[in-house]
Amino acid sequence: MKKLKIGDLEKIREKVAKTRVLREGKARARITVHMGTCGIAAGARDILTTLMSEIEKKKVTDVIVTTSGCAGLCSREPMATVELIDKPPVKYVDLTPEKIKKIFAEHVMKGNIVKEYALAVGSETTH
Repeated sequence: MKKLKIGDLEKIREKVAKTRVLREGKARARITVHMGTCGIAAGARDILTTLMSEIEKKKVTDVIVTTSGCAGLCSREPMATVELIDKPPVKYVDLTPEKIKKIFAEHVMKGNIVKEYALAVGSETTH
């Protein structure tokens, strides 16, 4: 077994600190991927995996990604809801990995709603 060095411990501390910030809700954005059975059957796992990959690739630390059950529009799955602080939530439908990449780049990173993929703006918020 490899011995831990001071640098290794610092990396672990930084990684845990980032996780703690996300758990405490200090993020500027929350993305909910709807993972009901209908969403999973339609490809929600690919959406979640693509989203997590984009966050990791861009080293974004202030975005919370959560999952939920069915949002009630099974025929429009996979779906995701994007909430930015002090902005109404936006529900995106009929997602593909390419679409969620664009939503992440435009809406989450720049604050511009991707209207061609959006079903609704506003409604309940959790952020």
